[in-house]
Parts: sequence; structure tokens; C-alpha cells
Amino acid sequence: MRIHHLNCGSLRKIPLLDEEPTAAAPDRELAAVCHCLLIETDSDGLVLVDTGLGTADLRHPERSLGADWVAYAQPVLDPEESALRQVARLGHAPQDVRHIVLTHLHRDHTGGLPDFPHARVHVHPDEYRAVTDPAAAHHRHSLDHFMPAHRAHDPLLTPAHVDADLDADVRSEWFGFPGVARPQGLECELLLVPLPGHSAGHAGVAVRDDEGRWLLHGGDAYMYHGELEHTPALSHPVLDPVQQGAQTDAAARLGTRDRLRGLCRDRADAVTVISAHDPWEFARLTAPTG
Repeated sequence: MRIHHLNCGSLRKIPLLDEEPTAAAPDRELAAVCHCLLIETDSDGLVLVDTGLGTADLRHPERSLGADWVAYAQPVLDPEESALRQVARLGHAPQDVRHIVLTHLHRDHTGGLPDFPHARVHVHPDEYRAVTDPAAAHHRHSLDHFMPAHRAHDPLLTPAHVDADLDADVRSEWFGFPGVARPQGLECELLLVPLPGHSAGHAGVAVRDDEGRWLLHGGDAYMYHGELEHTPALSHPVLDPVQQGAQTDAAARLGTRDRLRGLCRDRADAVTVISAHDPWEFARLTAPTG
């Protein structure tokens, strides 16, 4: 298994907060990112975790993403950042992406879906229900963020489920997080871990590498590393309005964030947690080694 970190959409620049030490992050201002993962597997082909902005978003941003969102997020709209182009640069064809696993269905995570219309798209069952069931409590709120252009091709949305083949301890919880599910039809060790609050069925995507360490893509459970690395949490004033405008349950979101902070503190030996938009995390993970 090989995991690639992709930025599938640079957004507005944000400053490092003054409370952060310069030595820890020499770049004081960076563009927010749409942090996606491309996983090369032996059993399941390519698995894409979140999709960022797609090629149609770049051609017609206000129609595809919404004028208000474009005005606030200020996407760079570089075609070379699309998952489609980055998959090709890594030597793969679009058809090699057989599965897409989404943390949730908001526009900056689903823009690339039309670029891989053949792929099966896996989401948490609560997220699936919020979008497909008109009677669901969060149906209207979810559709406000899940853009029609991203589902015009009728994506193969598939709700994950608890797999009877999972070990009993994993089935009931993952490092203390309950309700873990596995995307249907995937053999690689990849799990959906409920991280409630941001959307109706928001979930992290946990993948275990060949060395046995877990990488948890936390989606929008938090957006700035200071929320996990500082006690009390150090949130970002530019990103806070995004969280507050999207969240379905503020108390649940803050509880999720605090549990992730505890996970990073207590199990840093076993788990690396990342967010979808923090550019300093992305820079650390993609910095050249050696």
C-alpha cells in the first residue's frame, strides 16, 4: 500500500496565529488546502479519499460551487491541482480510481466526483440518508452544501456498514471512537470513523499502512492544527465562520474535536490525524525527506 497526499484545491491564504512559534512553522501565511489522499492498494485498485475541487468546478466555479462560497473561499482554480490531473501525473488512468471514500458531502470535498463517474462512492450511512431521504432531519441543510453539479452524473453513492468480519473490538470502537463502519466491497484496511457535528454523518477515514500505523483523515472535524495541539483549543478566526455556518450540531462538533485532541496526545505512537484544510499539516506531510 502506498499513500499519496494531494492538495486538490488551494483556497484563500490564512495567517499563522501569533500564538504559534515561528520555529515550528516558518511560513507565516499559506493558502488553505483541500487535502485528499490517493491510496494505491493491491486488492482494490486506487482509492481516493475526498476529491477536492473538480475540473468542472474550475471551468464554471460560481455555477458549480456557488457564488457566495467562491467569494469567501477564494479558490485558486488551478487545473493542475485537480485529482484527475494528479492521478494522471502519478502514471494512472482515471478508471484506475475504483473507489472514492468521502468524509462528508460538502462541496469542497465532492467537486471531483464527476471526474471519476465510474467509481463507487462510499459515505457514512447517516450522511447517505441526509442526502437521499427527504424526510431526514438534516436533508435540506445537507443539500445546501452538496452541490447539484457534483451529483448530476448520478454518482454510485454507497452507505458503509458495520462489517461482521471486523474484529469485535474494532467493530465496537476505534481508539475509543464508537460506531466504526467499513466501506462495502473494500478489502484493504480502511474504516469510516464517526466524527459527528460538522455534517449529518461526518466521519473520518482511517487507513492502516504497511507498518501498522493508522492515518486518520479527519475531514472538517477541525480545520486548524492549533485546535488539537493547544489546550485550550486554538481555533482560527478565518476558519471559525466556516465551521459555524456548516455545522449541524455545535456541541457534538466541539466534543469530537476534544476527543481527537486526546487521541493525538495519548496515542501519537499509533495514529496520525490530519484535517482537510490545514496547510501547515499538509506542508509537514509533503516536505521532502533526506
